[in-house]
Amino acid sequence: MSTIGAYFRLARVGWVLVREGVVAALPSEGLPPLVGIAKAAVAPLARGRAKSVERSDRLARAVARLGPSYVKIGQFLATRPDVVGAEFAEDLAGLQDRMDFFPTEASKTTIQESLGRTIEELYTHFGEPIAAASIAQVHPAQLATPEGSRKVAVKVIRPGVRKRFAADLEAMYLVSHLQERFLPHTRRLRPVEVTKTLEQTTKVEMDLRLEAAALSEIAENTKDDPGFRVPEVDWERTGRDVVTMEWIDGVKMSDVEGLRAAGHDLNALADTLIQSFLRHTLRDGFFHADMHPGNLFVDPAGMIVAVDMGIAGRLGKKERRFLAEILYGFITRDYMRVAEVHFEAGYVPSHHNVASFAQAIRAIGEPIHGQPAETISMGKLLTLLFEVTEIFDMQTRPELVMLQKTMVVVEGVSRILNPRFNMWKAAEPVVSHWIRDNLGPKRIATDIKDGAKAALRLAEALPEIATKTEKLHGEIVRMSEEGLRFDADTAERIGRAEARHTRSGRIALWVIAVAAVVTAFQVS
Repeated sequence: MSTIGAYFRLARVGWVLVREGVVAALPSEGLPPLVGIAKAAVAPLARGRAKSVERSDRLARAVARLGPSYVKIGQFLATRPDVVGAEFAEDLAGLQDRMDFFPTEASKTTIQESLGRTIEELYTHFGEPIAAASIAQVHPAQLATPEGSRKVAVKVIRPGVRKRFAADLEAMYLVSHLQERFLPHTRRLRPVEVTKTLEQTTKVEMDLRLEAAALSEIAENTKDDPGFRVPEVDWERTGRDVVTMEWIDGVKMSDVEGLRAAGHDLNALADTLIQSFLRHTLRDGFFHADMHPGNLFVDPAGMIVAVDMGIAGRLGKKERRFLAEILYGFITRDYMRVAEVHFEAGYVPSHHNVASFAQAIRAIGEPIHGQPAETISMGKLLTLLFEVTEIFDMQTRPELVMLQKTMVVVEGVSRILNPRFNMWKAAEPVVSHWIRDNLGPKRIATDIKDGAKAALRLAEALPEIATKTEKLHGEIVRMSEEGLRFDADTAERIGRAEARHTRSGRIALWVIAVAAVVTAFQVS
């Protein structure tokens, strides 16, 4: 029945997209003629006012009608231009995560159930909400401390959002499975895996203890870094559905005039922002993956304070080395090395020719060297790189796409602060320091040390491996002699499952037909 429900939800999504004019605004280039006919057929069903606005506005209105979980889905897909295309990613990136407030009493109930204490025990004052997003909303509050009253920000999960998201996710899985089945050329993008990533990302974001842990981890990583910090977490008042953290008095980075009026050096802030991001990425392998201007403040001391760590990215040693060598290869025009790194990391299938791939990389790199440094975008460079790798069957790497998207956003914020921002000059101290420590003699020593640790762990596991190997060998010998057999219960279950699958398929077809008839006569 959940599959049938997913078909109904998918039908509703389709109807809303038609009514808001999104379907009519979709590009038809490269698609079968039948798609153009279908678009022409549904175009008259769009609202009159929907026809006169840009596609991005139509999309924003449609997503707002569909509800909070679709706002989150849209924001996630905005980070995946490899999946939805650059134009749609740009449209989705404009989605505003500003939702209606839910009642303060509901927040208080959630807090009390999550922490097992009354609001009066936890806070001396609990205010009305000041910001609401698709997953949670934020309240100002006051605490009594030995040093006196202290203001805090309390983030509370939206009631019912987990159940709603789980239901909407079923429709997403249905779409991705249909895409893989009927559009074989899109399997390289692994739509089902993308949906799983969305599910995992949002589950993490909906557990506010994990956001608090991310804030705590990045605070430890950056405690000695110049010009950057994150809010301090109050663990006593933090649970799955609530996180209490330091209140930040500062100016949002989107308020350029406010920053200038406060006396901050905008050029220095731009440099600090990009250097901090690269430091977190290369040195720590852990970065804030939602660093848009609304999540970045500058406090009175001139420190950049990043809030809302619901979305974070991680890179392993291999990915960090991959990123650094790409940047270094482009700087030194060593395109063959950039190509070799892709093959060494296993990102490009080995049946392709390294020299041909290096030629494609050169086509990206050479035009860059004829431009002024301040006009070269590192984010754009990585975007072009991912476009080229598509030709060479490089499968989607979610962690690298998230990195590329975040880098584009961070670079964009830096250019808002300083229109002549020189990305390469600002990044050079951090990148060169990491390369010196990780791609030189120190790298060899580190690799030997890591290899020795791995060998020790393998030696400790050898007895268990030998036992399992002997058991597996015995099972293989038995199967070769007696064949692979199912017991009666297993065979019966397989038969029931097959029958149920066939029956549910017939039911789903009837449900779709009925839904289509109802939708055709529906007046929204």
